Amino acid sequence: MHQFFLEYGLFLAKTVTWVAALIVVGVAAAGIVRAARQEGGERLEVKNINRRLSQLAEILNQEILGPDQLKREHKRLKREQKARAKALKQGGPARPRLFVLDFHGDLEASRVSALREEISALLQVARPQDSVLLRLESPGGVVHGYGLAASQLSRIRERGLHLTVAVDKVAASGGYLMACVAQEIIAAPFAILGSIGVVAQIPNFNRLLREKHIDFELHTAGEYKRTLTLFGENTDAGRAKFQEELDQTHTLFKSFVAANRPQLSLERVATGEHWYGTQALELKLIDAIRTSDDWLLEKVKEADAYELHYRVRRSLRDQLMGNMGRLAARGMGLELPGLPLSGRF
Repeated sequence: MHQFFLEYGLFLAKTVTWVAALIVVGVAAAGIVRAARQEGGERLEVKNINRRLSQLAEILNQEILGPDQLKREHKRLKREQKARAKALKQGGPARPRLFVLDFHGDLEASRVSALREEISALLQVARPQDSVLLRLESPGGVVHGYGLAASQLSRIRERGLHLTVAVDKVAASGGYLMACVAQEIIAAPFAILGSIGVVAQIPNFNRLLREKHIDFELHTAGEYKRTLTLFGENTDAGRAKFQEELDQTHTLFKSFVAANRPQLSLERVATGEHWYGTQALELKLIDAIRTSDDWLLEKVKEADAYELHYRVRRSLRDQLMGNMGRLAARGMGLELPGLPLSGRF
């Protein structure tokens, strides 16, 4: 009997353990689904940068200031708030607003869909005294994607708003195509900029197919419907036309940069090379050496800054199509190159 109860107790313990594990997994799965639903959909998130920076300073002050010093600091902040509210009540000029956007670019500039929504939102409420900061990071990518992104930024300038682009890490090629739209470009000392050039690459498996006795046929209507192919036999005429298209794209790239930054010497900078921040300043690719953080700390003294982020939920189908598009772009598309030494393109 003792052995029976011992075995039954072990069986019961195992059963309880399995049930508990299933409950934990179920609760976790439900939490994931609930979080996904909350994060799903499309919405515009707005964060008050002034408030966030003030909260950080308050946390630090509570640790390093004595009670009397902290009290004086609180009184000073209250006086400033009251003075600002009084000025507004008496009809004084409202503080300008600064809208802060972020663009982290990938090969196909996929975030342009969110960028266009953010810009459409701010243009509806912006006043003449307001301005925009874009914190930009991109090594470049496909021509049409970054061309559209640059066009979105042009909407800001066309509405008469001052646009500043800050580059803390890299804005090369397609990234610089976007940056040059701004009236002011700032960059960190070791940020990478430039690479005003175009590159395209495509593997060709024709010889491998012939070795395996595999025929490949390509039929087109139009002399230049296809210049270079993956599996067909490429010709000198096709290569020449392909190079002509690259040169035409490069000419458009240079024309766009020249129109937005006429102070540049295109012969010097449109070679496909990239430069670090201090070098870029000498070449007039940028206007000042400064990080976006330092620039923002200065601006919030005189403006109310708001960070905008349009969150887009991508369906599984869109994600799969996006991955296929990236593969196609790498294989055959024209690309604005990023870092020449990065090995990405």
